[in-house]
Amino acid sequence: MEDDQELERKISGLKTSMAEGERKTALEMVQAAGTDRQCVTFVLHEEDHTLGNCLRYIIMKNPEVEFCGYTTTHPSESKINLRIQTRGALPAVEPFQKGLNELLNVCQHVLVKFEASVKDYKDKKASKNEPTL
Repeated sequence: MEDDQELERKISGLKTSMAEGERKTALEMVQAAGTDRQCVTFVLHEEDHTLGNCLRYIIMKNPEVEFCGYTTTHPSESKINLRIQTRGALPAVEPFQKGLNELLNVCQHVLVKFEASVKDYKDKKASKNEPTL
């Protein structure tokens, strides 16, 4: 089993973002006292339902995940709390990372297909000498 420091290193690439020359926390891991690494709440700053619902959907497809849900803290705050609880000894950070990677792959696939469709549309219009939008 990995220790807490190693798990922190795993998500260190997600932990901070640079904005206007200062470090801002983009992600926090919150664990209630007395709980284990299988039940963790991730606080994602500057995010909303768009990421929360997509990520929840993808993470719940993992059979090792018992529960995944998110809430927005307040309409005037742009952050979400994403809670993951896993079965067995799997740390919650692993399905979180896997879910982020799978969501990134889905977004890249959609972008490639969209750009190809736009190119096809423009090529068809150009071959007919019609103006494009």
